[in-house]
Amino acid sequence: MTRPNQSPQLDLTLPRQCCTAETGCTFDGSLRNVVAEPIYVQKVYDAALFNLQGLRSIKNQPFTPALGAGTRIIRILDIRCHKFFNPKNINDPRNLVADPQTMLSGADFVRDSAGKPITVVGPDGTLSENVIFANTEECDEVGKGTPIFGTQNIKISGNVIVEIDAVVSDHCKCEKTVTLSANAPIAPPTAPLVLTNFFELCLPSVFDTAFLPRFTEFCNIDCEVRLATNSITRDISICPTTGAVTVDLIIALCVTCEKKIVVPVQLCVLSTGFPVLAADVSPICTTFPQLFPDQIDGTKPPC
Repeated sequence: MTRPNQSPQLDLTLPRQCCTAETGCTFDGSLRNVVAEPIYVQKVYDAALFNLQGLRSIKNQPFTPALGAGTRIIRILDIRCHKFFNPKNINDPRNLVADPQTMLSGADFVRDSAGKPITVVGPDGTLSENVIFANTEECDEVGKGTPIFGTQNIKISGNVIVEIDAVVSDHCKCEKTVTLSANAPIAPPTAPLVLTNFFELCLPSVFDTAFLPRFTEFCNIDCEVRLATNSITRDISICPTTGAVTVDLIIALCVTCEKKIVVPVQLCVLSTGFPVLAADVSPICTTFPQLFPDQIDGTKPPC
């Protein structure tokens, strides 16, 4: 309740920084609305997961901003690292990327007349799957898969962003907290950091199927960083005249890679129907077209 001559309080809260997703899928709990639907998808026949790590030491990495003459660092509050990505140029050589290159033993990548591997579209919407072939007759006779072996070289290139939260004291001995940042190079594309590992996967029959199996692999990179010797005095240098900061670092590259053998299949799944999203209403149009056709399967119960 506001006092006389006192204006009501205004809501000065900041807009939300995060959000929740809306899929359009609902279920009222009644099994009467559940029907069987056929879908044509890719099945994972076999998969293997690998965790790899590499180290990169960097000496005298410049950080910004400069701290000013006579400034010294008292303590480090936090030091963190994340990969660099330029959304305006996917081919930026500074983008941190992991390029897996695989050689198979006991199987072959299917190629065209020009010797180029045949690639097909994967669930990510890109040509990310290689068609493979192996003689699976021996294991087909006993109803089992055929083992294949491979060697993988992961070439890592690009940069990472390193940020340091530090408490500094200026020439007047006034303390304040600053964040130093640097775009630190890991390796150029011409001389990447290479990690190697070996794997085994199980291949289904290539004869008892209309489609040859496919091989796909994908990786993700994270990074962790620390001072080279965990000492402020040894690892951080501040120019006494300009205040420019250079730091000695050790960066650990943490890589997770997964390899899969996938085959096209048709599955019967239980469904509660198509998603229905609440659209933003336009003040002009009264009706709008559908995005997907109505279900006309005769097995669906009438409305």
